[in-house]
Amino acid sequence: MYVVTLTYHQPIDVVESLADNHKDWLKKYYAQGAFIASGRKVPRTGGIILVKSIAREELDRILAEDPFNAVAKYDVIEFIPSMAIESVAALTTL
Repeated sequence: MYVVTLTYHQPIDVVESLADNHKDWLKKYYAQGAFIASGRKVPRTGGIILVKSIAREELDRILAEDPFNAVAKYDVIEFIPSMAIESVAALTTL
């Protein structure tokens, strides 16, 4: 599993101009089953995407398609969940 953090390096109005296309990109990979959860950081300096365990090369290809590449830096952390609350326990088997 991966935690992908995005950190904006452009003003929020530039980020907003790409938001609809970014949301379409997110929906595509939710539909394909790659993304688990996503959302904004607080304060709004970027975002977070939880990604199921896939090949790192595949993740890099997916991230390269994101319209936010023009406005954000990506950091990827891979981890193996070993414990979770009951409602998300399936994450420990992804």
